[in-house]
Amino acid sequence: MPNLVGDVSSAARILPDLKGEKLFIRNGKGAYLWDDQGRQYIDTALGFGAVLLGHSNDAVNAAVVQALSDSAAPSWAHVREHGAATALARHTGELSKVIFTNSGSEAVHLACRAARAYTGRGRIAKMAAGFDGWFDDISYGNVTSKEASFSDGKRPSTERTTLLRFNDFDDVERLFAEDNNIAAVILEPMLANAGCIMALPGYLKHVQDVAHRHGALVISDEVLMGFRLYPGLAALQEGLDPDIASVGKAIGNGVPVSAVVAKPHILAGFEEGRVIRGGTFSGNPMACAAVTTTLAQLDSVDYPQLIARGDALRGAIESIFKSHGITVSTSGYGNVFGIWLGAVVPSTYEQAAQIANPSFTKALHLALREAGVLIMPSPYGRLYISFDHTDHVIEEIKTAFEHAAVELSAAYSG
Repeated sequence: MPNLVGDVSSAARILPDLKGEKLFIRNGKGAYLWDDQGRQYIDTALGFGAVLLGHSNDAVNAAVVQALSDSAAPSWAHVREHGAATALARHTGELSKVIFTNSGSEAVHLACRAARAYTGRGRIAKMAAGFDGWFDDISYGNVTSKEASFSDGKRPSTERTTLLRFNDFDDVERLFAEDNNIAAVILEPMLANAGCIMALPGYLKHVQDVAHRHGALVISDEVLMGFRLYPGLAALQEGLDPDIASVGKAIGNGVPVSAVVAKPHILAGFEEGRVIRGGTFSGNPMACAAVTTTLAQLDSVDYPQLIARGDALRGAIESIFKSHGITVSTSGYGNVFGIWLGAVVPSTYEQAAQIANPSFTKALHLALREAGVLIMPSPYGRLYISFDHTDHVIEEIKTAFEHAAVELSAAYSG
């Protein structure tokens, strides 16, 4: 009997068997992964958004190895932590104070603690169907849960968490009319884990303005989208003024690291010792080395080219399926997007739940995997591309989608 629960330590890694075989990855480089049988795949999960420079980036690896050889856990303040914080803060505008953590879930959890401590209020509002971490409080109302879809007057809430309907302008007004105990609202630039549902024009600014008017803070959850569109926070690119942001994933190119960044007065309680924080591995030397080296490279890469390359791939995917009698649509950005069966791109979670087709997504995953491309098997999954997904790699992906469209045409055309 295997000792590892369900073969994995994170449920997001669970994949269906292909011809009776499970997938176990051995190593990766650039845009590619190799399994334990030596088979090569183009990766479009990329550490669920963490790998932006490509797998096993030489400069990041060298910096991490040096940090590891110096001491993995020196216990006390070390020489790399201030430099990493300074490098990160250069990209986060007025959110200039930094606390490092280890995972996105930890960063969001600490951001919520900061908001509660600063405001003296107890409840956090999150977007229904949004994923902001796996801790009990903030996992409430995740995608596919019964709480994620609700009608007016029946808002799901707990003592510490309440839900908002994404892209519903009126619902945020109702929230604050109903509840004066909201410490903060968590925003994402798009509802990424519900299939890349894009925010309607003006929606995010509306939520921010209503929250601030009622004395609540705004937490921008940038764990997934931070540094993916440009070297900085997606919220700032959208013209928003968040009080706190959680960052992670891309800032370390796959090395486990995350952080809370905030305006100085918001984190003063931590600095003065009035609010608890901790973590043996928070801000460890390897994580700090990865942050400093990753951000230095992200400052010089061509983001517009990457996004244009991804947008071209999105168009090609839609055209390839159309040529085989299957209508699909895509939503998201060039370098992170979802695929929907049908012509309609959802703008709400309720629409997404109606459109989501698990059997199609599983069949697409298996067909692409057989053709050498790995995608998430969930109807709410995403495809990422990295800076190592060159034009040649994109052409390889198109060829794999051509194979998949042929495989799926009998079942899904017409």
